[in-house]
Amino acid sequence: MNNTIEKNLNDNGVLRLSLNRPDTLNAMNADLIMGLLEGLNEAKADKKVRSIIITGNGRGFCSGADLVDGGWPKTRGLTPGEAGSVNMENAFNPLVKAITQSTKPVVNAINGIAAGGGVGLALTGDIVVAAESAKFKLVFGPNLGIISDVGASWFVPNLIGRARANGMGLLGDDISAQQAKEWGLIWDCVPDNELMVVSEKIANKLANGPTAGLKEIVKAHDKALSGSLSEQLDYEKEIQRVRLDSKEFKEGVSAFIEKRKPNFRDLD
Repeated sequence: MNNTIEKNLNDNGVLRLSLNRPDTLNAMNADLIMGLLEGLNEAKADKKVRSIIITGNGRGFCSGADLVDGGWPKTRGLTPGEAGSVNMENAFNPLVKAITQSTKPVVNAINGIAAGGGVGLALTGDIVVAAESAKFKLVFGPNLGIISDVGASWFVPNLIGRARANGMGLLGDDISAQQAKEWGLIWDCVPDNELMVVSEKIANKLANGPTAGLKEIVKAHDKALSGSLSEQLDYEKEIQRVRLDSKEFKEGVSAFIEKRKPNFRDLD
């Protein structure tokens, strides 16, 4: 039985997935990654799940890859680089894609240190909220002489720009949650004892919303990072052609005309 991920689904359809290796500050080993992937796949197929919270148990959110006891299958004859590449292809990268391509809105609640690959994992959420005591630390380069991974080499420069990304990556300094908020690395920074209250409030709001349409917003923003304005205008046209015919849009218009709150649940 995989106990590295705790799962809790509330009555409003918010699924909380908690990393549960507190003794290692939730370092990512094979069991944790596969357990989180399993939880995300189950959520995708479960209509009761309308939004997701990813957080960590204990003092840390995620300290990165477990370099002591990763629990990966033995790879005879492979160099460390070759073995690492296999694990990235089969586990780490699919995890990043599973979160960022989730059909349900994802809120990441960063309860403590996010280091190394933990920074990449922390930034996968559609909305990221951190406790005041949380820190973000890219240790790949200064400590190990490797590049940032688990998506961090994409998220960080796209969120805060090349200069700050280089500073984080080359120096490996702690970036406080407050600094992360001011830079635009995360959405919000809140007192430690309010982290889950705030995160659940956001996740509940998303769960009550037009979840398919909300995820299209995230996809549009991601596409904009790699395209021109002209390309984005064409993309907007194509997506709106579909969204304007959706049940969510029809319900939103009806609610506006009838001067009531829209009900985006059970539209299938």
